[in-house]
Amino acid sequence: MANDAVFDILVIGSGAAGLTLALRAADHARVGVISKGSIDAGSTAWAQGGIAAVMSKTDSYDAHIEDTLNSGAGLCRVDAVRHTVENGPKAIRWLIDQGVAFDVTEDGPYHLTQEGGHSQRRVVHAADATGRAVQTSLDEKVRAHPNITLFEHHMAVDLVQEAEGGPVRGAYIYDIETTKVLAFSAKFVALATGGASRVYLYTSNPDGATGDGIAMAWRAGCRVANMEFNQFHPTCLYHREARTYLISEAVRGEGGELILENGERFLDAFDERAELAPRDIVARAIDFEMKRLGADCVYLDISHQDADFIMEHFPNIYETCKENGIDITKQPIPVVPAAHYTCGGVITDLNGRSDIDGLYVIGESASTGLHGANRMASNSLLECFVFAASAATDILAKLDDEPEPPIIPDWDESRVSDSDEEVVVSHNWDELRRTMWSYVGIVRTDKRLARAKRRIDLLADEIQDYYGNFRITPDLLELRNLVTVSDLIVRSALARKESRGLHYTLDYPDLADEAVDTILQPE
Repeated sequence: MANDAVFDILVIGSGAAGLTLALRAADHARVGVISKGSIDAGSTAWAQGGIAAVMSKTDSYDAHIEDTLNSGAGLCRVDAVRHTVENGPKAIRWLIDQGVAFDVTEDGPYHLTQEGGHSQRRVVHAADATGRAVQTSLDEKVRAHPNITLFEHHMAVDLVQEAEGGPVRGAYIYDIETTKVLAFSAKFVALATGGASRVYLYTSNPDGATGDGIAMAWRAGCRVANMEFNQFHPTCLYHREARTYLISEAVRGEGGELILENGERFLDAFDERAELAPRDIVARAIDFEMKRLGADCVYLDISHQDADFIMEHFPNIYETCKENGIDITKQPIPVVPAAHYTCGGVITDLNGRSDIDGLYVIGESASTGLHGANRMASNSLLECFVFAASAATDILAKLDDEPEPPIIPDWDESRVSDSDEEVVVSHNWDELRRTMWSYVGIVRTDKRLARAKRRIDLLADEIQDYYGNFRITPDLLELRNLVTVSDLIVRSALARKESRGLHYTLDYPDLADEAVDTILQPE
């Protein structure tokens, strides 16, 4: 019996939050980074819009804070918002030091764009592929650092604790290529696995967004908060060959108009801010019009802008749409809403610490209090960098006083066999995501939620039985996590007897008198 790998810090997840934590700690610690696929396969590389930060003399911390609080519909934690906003410029400067090349204006300052919910131009970006620029730069730095060991195509199974509810001291990690489960030990573990939007049938997220960190933390005994607030991005490209391709919010920020098939604009009937209204309002408006008309999609039109302007600001969107037969300089883009961002997650403090000693949760997996009931555009990448920096500082301050982690028992698969019914996994995967899409989507009712709960309970029992009897596979691990997160979402939605932010129910269309977090505690 021996640990397969020993680190000071084990980072599970290789997106913006995970890589930032690794780089900020690695000069003083041995760091292992677990990546479920290739290092760039997560949601960070898909982010188009940019990073919100106060970088202009005409902007202010107070304005950014106020905009965030307004979008969060009464559920933001003011200390978390202030912490994030006031550390924003510092985070941008650190990224520039890592080699991220943000767009600049002709006279030198960084080009800033404006997105929904923001009262100012404050979004720094690298054309329309900011996430790719960030991921590429951090990837290069991580691979070059001598104190960081990267494990691509490895997937976390579960956290390892000294005792039930005790400190986290490592994790069991599944090597996808060898199909072996390895025991990784560490003084500290950080979950940076991203969100859970793959619980829905239609999503803008990559395949790996299956709520792994949230589910693992819940099984370990962490509380979760506000899981009912799932952000649906209003504008995902509606095309058979590109179902998960996102059309950036920045297109609306630069003059794009949402129209019906007959060319009629409709958003001003729902909100005076029209195309610059927060995402939840825009998504509900699109959902309403599609259901009213029986339409498959609506359209986003920026063709009235100069063609050179469009191709300069949105080169990747232009090329992708063109590959799919759509010239956005001449015609509107067919779009539909799609599950995009998990606003709730594992409860943490301002340093990313969870309820359990030794366990940190950062990025989309965490509920820091920044987003409240509705994430404001481009605050999410900023949250990754700010809280990863805070977590690294907190961990390093305690590192020397922490004893070496104990030996972790070998993974026991003596009582399981290879499955001869993989169809069970694929069938349950499809049924779960269709259930969530049909009954726990943009507009909800108690009857729909109760229907979803009954189906999810049955699926959870079946999946757990399957997990206990057969050797694990990546699909089984993801399905196990998805059904856990789906249950948390439905339970949270049933508990909220009002419509607030991203949670809209026909049974309770009004705001409650008091804004209260939905907090679930493991039994």
